[in-house]
Amino acid sequence: MKLVYQGKTKDVFELENGNYLLKFKDDVTGTDGVFDPGANTVGLSIDGMGNGGLRLTKYFFELLHDNGVKTHYVNADTDNNTMEVLPATVFGNGLEIICRFKAVGSFMRRYGQYATEGQDLDAFVEVTLKDDDREDPPITKDALEMLNLLTADEYESLKSQTQKICKILKADLAKKDCELYDIKLEFGRNNGEVILIDEISGGNMRVYKDGEVVHPLDLVKIVLGE
Repeated sequence: MKLVYQGKTKDVFELENGNYLLKFKDDVTGTDGVFDPGANTVGLSIDGMGNGGLRLTKYFFELLHDNGVKTHYVNADTDNNTMEVLPATVFGNGLEIICRFKAVGSFMRRYGQYATEGQDLDAFVEVTLKDDDREDPPITKDALEMLNLLTADEYESLKSQTQKICKILKADLAKKDCELYDIKLEFGRNNGEVILIDEISGGNMRVYKDGEVVHPLDLVKIVLGE
């Protein structure tokens, strides 16, 4: 098993069968020791975060599979904090796809002149580049196509899948009396098809319950009924 990439929250290993193994870590994104799913730097480490993130990812990927959504998920070993996934190539050096149901976080920092904190958004999708040096700048559909990062058809597939996926997640969380405010997803190409990759956990979404943001580890307990 060969280490091919060390990420902020996961390490990636190449398997002999052509698939990859993701090793979940306890590191999370944030600033000055405060967790922030929208940040692009590791801000702190939370004991149990890797295992909790993997168990939530397993739950959500299997939920999506049951709803006809194709992902890179193959299986998960929660005892060893690892997940086997299909190979996929990212767009450029990677894109982050954000789906927003409420105006918070970076949306308010950019559009606060016109938006109200917490106002409803209709599964608004935006794309940012994975570029730490430039603080993950937003990029438009036209720019993505002109820079040959993806085709117009791939963009439309990515957008429609994002909205479908996030509405499924939002509905499932609502059953637990939780509200999904926003979430950050990643996609890649597998055999010419755009599919969901990476993870789906408390580390890349904002969820509220009773008007308060839910800590990622608390979200594990709520969703999995622990």
